[in-house]
Parts: sequence; structure tokens; C-alpha cells
Amino acid sequence: MTINRSAMFTAFLAVTTVLGGMPSQADATTLLDLLRGGPGRQARQQQQSAPMSLEQQARGGLEMGDPEPLPKVKGPQYYTYKPEATRLIAIKASAPSNAPSTPAAVGSADVAAPFVAPTTTAPLEPRSFAAEVKVRATDDVAKVVEAYYSDPQKPLIWVTPNGVSERGRQMLDALTEADQFGLSPEDYALTAPAAVNDPADPNRALRDLMSFELALSAKVLTYVQDTTRGRIDPNRISGYYDFKRKSVNLAPVLDMLRRSPDVAAYLRSRNPQSPQFVAMRDELARLRAEDSQASAQPITVAAGTVVKPGEANPELVNVVGAIKQVASEAVLKDHAETFTAFGQSTQYGPELVELVKAFQKERGLKPDGVVGPATIRAMTGHSNAEKIEKLKVAMEAVRWLPADLGQRYVFINQPAFNVYYINEGREQLSMRVVVGSKANQTYFFQDQIQTVEFNPYWGVPKSIIVNEMLPKLRQDPSYLDRLGYEVSYGGRKVASSQVDWYSTHAVDVRQPPGGDNALGELKILFPNDHAIYMHDTPSKSYFKRDMRALSHGCVRLAEPRVMAAAVMGTTVEEIGRQIATGQNRAVQVPQKIPVYVSYFTAWPDKNGVVQYFDDVYGRDTATQKAFKVTTDARTPRA
Repeated sequence: MTINRSAMFTAFLAVTTVLGGMPSQADATTLLDLLRGGPGRQARQQQQSAPMSLEQQARGGLEMGDPEPLPKVKGPQYYTYKPEATRLIAIKASAPSNAPSTPAAVGSADVAAPFVAPTTTAPLEPRSFAAEVKVRATDDVAKVVEAYYSDPQKPLIWVTPNGVSERGRQMLDALTEADQFGLSPEDYALTAPAAVNDPADPNRALRDLMSFELALSAKVLTYVQDTTRGRIDPNRISGYYDFKRKSVNLAPVLDMLRRSPDVAAYLRSRNPQSPQFVAMRDELARLRAEDSQASAQPITVAAGTVVKPGEANPELVNVVGAIKQVASEAVLKDHAETFTAFGQSTQYGPELVELVKAFQKERGLKPDGVVGPATIRAMTGHSNAEKIEKLKVAMEAVRWLPADLGQRYVFINQPAFNVYYINEGREQLSMRVVVGSKANQTYFFQDQIQTVEFNPYWGVPKSIIVNEMLPKLRQDPSYLDRLGYEVSYGGRKVASSQVDWYSTHAVDVRQPPGGDNALGELKILFPNDHAIYMHDTPSKSYFKRDMRALSHGCVRLAEPRVMAAAVMGTTVEEIGRQIATGQNRAVQVPQKIPVYVSYFTAWPDKNGVVQYFDDVYGRDTATQKAFKVTTDARTPRA
């Protein structure tokens, strides 16, 4: 029997742990009762029947019902973002171009050289002052600028002795278009030097031109770097991000721009070309065009509105109008007759119910036809301005991922509470998922699916042992024995009753496979430092909720057998046969599959239509703060 110890966490039970404030009335409960809510579960369920806000659900919807190993007391933090440091660009001084030629010595040292008349003084040019100007850039950008301008054979790109060149002006214009690609034009803004005649400093104009030359090259290189890897380092936002920042080969860029017949076209070509990014770019342009044309104000639906099929409600007029404003072309086309026939009726009849169901299904909501808070939020929750901000963050995050996601991969989008299996470049299946709560967030990273484990053991993580089980174990040390859990100490199996739960021990606890196993029938593994994986769950009711940030960090699948069949390249029936053996067995997938555990509040669906989601973890806000700090750092100080 294979034991997957990688999923098990060592629990260090400190002698200083106290019982103060811990529940003592757990005698009639089982371990699964503890994990699913404890003895007060019915009372909590009654409380939960009242409407809960998104924030309340994210904070309080756990019900202690998740097994994933993410210790609550040591979870990652959000940081005060610090942009990359800059330094002065240092161009070594070369011999002045206007210096007279030195007479060559002839004969021996004691023989006077013949007189040679000095050559004509060469006119000064901007490059003569390269060593004097002060321009700052990040180290990798500064190195490329220094390498180019320290070579006397390399011509200037953006200026001539008489002023900014036509190529330089074209580049300034091109950088102002950065907002078309989700970037901030302020990050690359530069003012062309004015023509000056300063009697006190006759070389000021040339010095200013050289300063502009170096500064523009630094801005262009920064832009090219940003288009590939993003403006900010996500790992500096929060410990919930795990990315190896991309390296960008900047060395040939200045030479390419010097030779390029169209510098604006070159810059545009450096932006991502993936279908997802292109869809976002086009959506951004569409939203801005709508705003510029002063389109109609979004229709609102009265707060607290709930309409069930067969009921009458005056807000139905606004519901239909809101769907007409925000639904995709496919929904509008399929239900064109319903829109045409609808007048000002307040009766929620079958045709309108089908329209609402189609809209709900398109937005990843439960297609039950009930017009409630989640459906109304999908209709009216995001203004154009909000969508534009979501797109900017999403276009940044796309740059953290590979330029090409691949032809076959699994994509988990946490704000959508959905997972998608892409095969041959097309979405083959999607399903609902449960992700980490706001207090136990799922990470944003990429990895490779390697293994499917059938009838898995559940290695109980330290956080649950210490925070949720220890009080009961101190009262009843044989508790785990009676429930059939396995306890190991020092690599040797022991009875739970043999452990002194008040002393310091290194103890492993795991739950054998079975119908009540917290991981269900199977788990899909992509080994990572965060102990995150996809798995089945006995708590099926969670998938009926629209807000599904409820776990300790791992990703629960609504249809685990279907996903397992997809990644194994087999049938659901074969997956069922593997489970039916009841044996714990880990099987490698035939071919490793990329998996992207991502966080996008704006993402195109399989038809290329960008859908918008709530920022359940507040990560968009943290990213926007990092944008501002970065722009402030890049703006020259007066």
C-alpha cells in the first residue's frame, strides 16, 4: 500500500498550549463533526440561513470543514510594495572630440620633434557630454544603456546636434499609447528638451540632448521589459504569489530600434500575443470607446431584490434591461424574441426565466432562474471604470505567466470559482470549484500535474491538529483510535491513547481511505511548496453556493472523476473502476500537464467574451497600490 507522506504534515504539539477558551462539550461529536462544524453546527446553519455579505461568507463560511494544510497562524502576509531600486547610468568619459591632435614624437628622446600645426578643432556634439549627464534606471536597464553608449561606433538614436530627431519624436508618441496595452503612459513619459541659448553655459543644449538620449533609451528598455514580465514583481505584493520573474534579453533592443523603419510597430510587437491578452486589449478599447461616446448609464436593480419563477415584481423591467446591456452577443441572439416580446410586464414567466438561466450559466452562476444578489451583481456590479481597472490588473498578471499557456493545460481561476481543462487549444470541460477562504487563501502559481491518487489517505495538517483537535484529544486521548485514524510517532505507529498530548511530540496523524475521508475518492497532485492540490470532498453542498471561497487553501472539484479522466487520458468509467478497488494507489499521468492556479477578476470565456468577477481576496487592490508606487518611483523628481 503506497503512503503519500508528501501530503502529511508533522505536528509539533507544544507544552505551552493551553485549554483556555477551548470547547469542552465535544463528548458526543466525531472528528468529522469537528471538521464540519462541531456540536453547534445546527445553530450555525440556522444563522447562516440569513443573507450573508461576500465579506462575511469569505471570513466566516469555513464551518471548519476543509482538510487542506495551510496553518492559520502562519499564513502568508501582504507586504508594503517596494519597487525595484535604480542607480545612475555611468558612461565612461572618452577623449574630447574637439581636442587637438598631439604631435607624434620622432627620433630619440633628446632630439626635439619638428613642429606640427594642430588640426582644426572638431565641433562639440551631444555625445561629448555622455559622462556628465545624470539619468537613473534599474540595474539591468542601466547595464544595456552603458554598453551601447560606451561604444563610440554606436550612433545616437533619438537626437542630433540640432535637436530631437524624427525617430525620437515617433518614439515619444509611441510610448503615450502604453495604456492601450494595460500599461501606464506615466511610467514612460519624457519631455523633449527645449532649445536654449545659455550664455553662462554654452554647452547646455548639447548636454540636455544627451540627457534626453539616455533617458529615452532607458524608458524604451523599461517598456520592453514591462511588456514581457510585467511592471511589478508579484512576489513583492504578497507571500500568496509564487513566480520566478522572467528574464528579458534587452541587449539587442537599442540596435533593433536604431534600424527599425517603424519604432511604434516594434513596441506594439513586444506586447503579449496570446488570445487571452488580445481579447482583454480589445475589451479595454471597447470600454474606453463606450465612455468617450457617453453611453447610457448602467441600469440598476433595487438592493435586496429577489425574484423567483412565477412571481411578480416591478424590478423585472430593470432586470431585463440590465441583461440586455451586459449579456454576450450569443445570449442576446438566442433570446432575441424574448427581448422583443417583453414590454413592461412584472410577471416572471417561463421565457424570462430561461433568459435569466442562460445569463447565469454564462457567468458561472447556478442556473436556477432565481434573481438574487449574485445574479444582480453579475448584471450591474461593475461599471465601465471598474471593468477597466480589472482589465489593467489582469493584463499585468498575464505577463507573469508563460507567453503561450500551451495546447493542453488546466486553468483554475479563483475569483470565478471554476476550473477549465483545455485540450488542443480548446476548452473541453469546466466545473465548479471551492477555493481557499479569505483567511486561508489559495496561492497564485503554476506547476505541472504529475499524479492522480485514488482512495487517498488524508495526512491531517498541523493547523487542524493544534487548532481544532488538540482540545478534544487532551480530554480523550483514545479519540482518534476509536475513529480509525492512524497515529505515528518517530516513524512508528502508536495508539492515540499512548500519546501524551500535553507534551512536546513529533506526531503524524492520517485518515485511511473510506467514505468519510476528507479528500473523498481521489486527489490530483502537482507537487509544490504550498501543499496545494485538487481533490474530491464529502462536502458536496458547497458547490451549490455562488461564493465558494470556503476551504483551507486546496481546490475542491465538483466532478473529480471527470477531471481525473481528462488528465489521465482515459474514461470516467475506468476512473470509477480504480476507485472501486478501495486500494490506495498513486498513478502517474501519461504526460505532465501544466496547471495554472490563477487569480483573474477579468478573463475571457471560451467564446472570447471577457467575464468579470469579484475581487474576493482584495488582490486587485494590492496590485493597484503596487502600480502607483512603481509609477511614483519612475517619475523624475523636480
